[in-house]
Amino acid sequence: GGGQPSYPQHYAPPPTMQQVTNQMGGMQLTSGPPTPAGLGYGESPPHSSQPPISTSYQSAPQPSFTQAPPPASSAPTQPPPPNAPAASQQYYRGPPPPPQPPFNSALPPTSQQQFLSSAPPPPSQQTFPPSFSSSIPPPSCAPAPPVSQSQQPFSTPQPHFSSAPPPVSQPGFPSGPPPPAQGSFPPQPTPSSSQPGSIQVIEDDKAKTNEPFVTGVRGQAPPLVTTSFHVRDQGNASPRFVRCTAYNMPCTADMAKQSQVPLAAVIKPLATLPPDENPPYMVDHGEGGPIRCNRCKAYMCPYMQFIEGGRRFQCSFCNCVTDVPPHYFQHLDHTGKRVDCYDRPELSLGSYEFLATVDYCKNNKLPQPPAFIFLIDVSYNAVKSGMVSIVCHELKSLLDHLPRENPEVDSVVRVGFVTYNKVLHFYNVKASLAQPQMLVVSDVSDMFVPLLDGFLVNVNESRQVIESLLDQIPEMFADTRETETVFGPVIQAGLEALKAADCAGKLFVFHTSLPIAEAPGKLKNREDKKLIGTDKEKSLFQPQVGFYNNLAKECVAQGCCVDLFLFPNQYVDVATLGVVPVSTGGSVYKYTYFQAQTDQERFLNDLRRDLQKHVGFDAVMRVRTSTGIRATDFFGSFYMSNTTDVELAGLDCDKAITVEFKHDDKLSEETGALMQCAVLYTSCSGQRRLRIHNMAVNCCSQLADLYRNCETDTIINYFSKYAFRGVLSNPTKAVRDTLVNQCAQILACYRKNCASPSSAGQLILPECMKLLPVYLNCVLKSDVLLPGADVSLDDRAYLKQLISCMDVADTHVFFYPRLLPVMKLESGSLPVAVRNSEERLSKGGVYLMETGLHLFLWVGASVQQELLLNLFGTPSFSQIDSSMINLPVLDNPFSQRLREIIDSFRAQRSRYMKLVVVKQEDRTELIFRHFLVEDKSASGGASYVDFLCHMHKEIRQLLS
Repeated sequence: GGGQPSYPQHYAPPPTMQQVTNQMGGMQLTSGPPTPAGLGYGESPPHSSQPPISTSYQSAPQPSFTQAPPPASSAPTQPPPPNAPAASQQYYRGPPPPPQPPFNSALPPTSQQQFLSSAPPPPSQQTFPPSFSSSIPPPSCAPAPPVSQSQQPFSTPQPHFSSAPPPVSQPGFPSGPPPPAQGSFPPQPTPSSSQPGSIQVIEDDKAKTNEPFVTGVRGQAPPLVTTSFHVRDQGNASPRFVRCTAYNMPCTADMAKQSQVPLAAVIKPLATLPPDENPPYMVDHGEGGPIRCNRCKAYMCPYMQFIEGGRRFQCSFCNCVTDVPPHYFQHLDHTGKRVDCYDRPELSLGSYEFLATVDYCKNNKLPQPPAFIFLIDVSYNAVKSGMVSIVCHELKSLLDHLPRENPEVDSVVRVGFVTYNKVLHFYNVKASLAQPQMLVVSDVSDMFVPLLDGFLVNVNESRQVIESLLDQIPEMFADTRETETVFGPVIQAGLEALKAADCAGKLFVFHTSLPIAEAPGKLKNREDKKLIGTDKEKSLFQPQVGFYNNLAKECVAQGCCVDLFLFPNQYVDVATLGVVPVSTGGSVYKYTYFQAQTDQERFLNDLRRDLQKHVGFDAVMRVRTSTGIRATDFFGSFYMSNTTDVELAGLDCDKAITVEFKHDDKLSEETGALMQCAVLYTSCSGQRRLRIHNMAVNCCSQLADLYRNCETDTIINYFSKYAFRGVLSNPTKAVRDTLVNQCAQILACYRKNCASPSSAGQLILPECMKLLPVYLNCVLKSDVLLPGADVSLDDRAYLKQLISCMDVADTHVFFYPRLLPVMKLESGSLPVAVRNSEERLSKGGVYLMETGLHLFLWVGASVQQELLLNLFGTPSFSQIDSSMINLPVLDNPFSQRLREIIDSFRAQRSRYMKLVVVKQEDRTELIFRHFLVEDKSASGGASYVDFLCHMHKEIRQLLS
């Protein structure tokens, strides 16, 4: 499958590790089997006599501003009644929305000050309440009295959380194990209940999230991506559009450097919202276009301050004062706020759209509707695998589902068709023809489109000719013997067609093999296993010719986005073929060893979703910030010709861009920090629009406040993209070391400056970062940074490209898959997940694992017959067919519920996850085991326990 490593049959499972007792300091820990002892981390030197490690968390008091009442303001207690909008401003929303309360009824009487003022500062470093430092005692301490529920962050039974100072060992208990022999790595007596577990953190967050998340309070961290919650936009963008690594930014560059916490935001500008949340409103400011700051060009938003009775406004980004145009003038109330504030999305919401005027269009003319061009490889491999006939058959029905804004109206997207092997075949499908006509271009060195009229057509007008063509293509090439393909000229052909039609659009390329035929962009096989792990490995991730970078630049200039569907049976150089899709905001899909029977479902689901999803064309994104910080680095699928504009030939609802910020001046705690992301794009109906997302965060001068308000999942999203880009220019080992070092610095800085004093034997983690080690370890041992012997270079390049545009929810499940015991299922709720470790699997159990790209159903060897009957329709373990790709449809509640869960998981992800049934002790278990990320990996990646010890050692070195 796409990027799925196929493990060899002769691979032996990792050796069982020495078991350690789970009796710890007089506490009997009953949660799960004993933990394997540490086996050493990578190349690190053996531990000498070192006290046993114990993890401890400093649970910061809840930031006080989450409970803070809105600042007293004498704003009316009811928002003003919805006035008829001024002539200059209407809301366009495409199709008429379902009936819903009037726009402003959702908004409570918050005041402008609430967006701009932060609540009273949290307690400063000097005045910790005793509860601030809670730590797990080392194993040597006596059993302690239980603690109130609110303080316990892990699975039962709980180790005691004591406040500092650390517990002293008591008579009758040995004060730690004897020092181990020189050179041996001591078994780590760290039962799994004392390592911070992701499941507990995820469940705790779900339990405390029972209200809608209201975005009006500055600097409030949202619920985790694993929690489902409702969002009410009251002036900051929804976390579905923007998530930050820190909601309390350090005031100075020195403080940021000292903590090493990355300051970044993950922005998903066209994210799909759940049905119960309103899509962004459309605002029309008339012929003059959107109201903007004169100096920095920021767009009108809730942070702008109106002055002089409403005749001018002061920009909160650059402080410049701009006159309000007469048609936009409105009086202010006694609090200094415009009286129409709640009637205007741009004055009261975090996200909205402006209708763009002709000034925002290429060559100052309104855009044509976009076009979709399908380019199908018809070489021997493509025909033999069944790909050609599957694509042609599917397109006949898919063309009725081209993207549109109003479901009642036909799509205005035009379509065109090309087939190719060593030469290109263009098709004239003009409505007036009785049969399609083929025109062959065999001079691929100078690509041109041999027809203008009849290549791009309206589906409804040319339906019969198109259907006739799609029926004929598989027959025409059924007996082909041509094995060689070209690739560069194929993209050039699509690009030239869009240029001739003067429109933006998308190319769907279905391709099978390394393009070795004589043509521009010709490639050779350069896969060389000997380079893995050497300094030259980085060259394998770089494109092997410069041709595609130049082609990508031309595509972006035209608004030509490329989606590539690959069906390789051997090396195809994804690192090079992916250059154009990645630079144009497109996607790469990969179906290795494609077989119609087993892979058709996944491919067709991907194609359907890719063709129908919400997409914008010819887009430019710019991120503006208030004085003191600026956007300095960007990660994702796009092209940049200067340092500020992110250019996207296409931008769809699944693509996220990660933006890093750096200080260029001091920030102040009073004003906080602001960012505004503006995306100019052409909608699928050909309308030019601006989508605006605003975000305000707090600023702090105390490190403790920074560490109290971070989001680990977003930090991991940033780290993974930073590291995966790093392999282009550094050896993978250097990239891994850099990550470990930065993580150690983050935690050492916390320990040194924020934690209460405690023994060196304790690993102290900030409450909101206690999962940083477990998640970071997953990034370090991912296939990109630490591949097993059987992971192909193409798989690694594919995953690297895929991660680069993932949002936070996607990277979370990719690096730490979801593992659910499904022996008992209730309707309406999911079973609580278990940690990703082999020790959590019971022989009598059945577990569903989701990685975001795959689904595995692991079946234990001694599952009860009744369960097997309900699930597979057979009472015997040996009769389960592990080659099935879908569960049998059986008429019992258990079977129905499990299939519902699988469907709901698939619906949440942008790519279709194929189901693999894994029988215990079967050879497919090796693939499954690869995703048990808390265990030692076959490629030499550390187990979670070992990595915690390694991390602890690194932190102690930094502090000493």
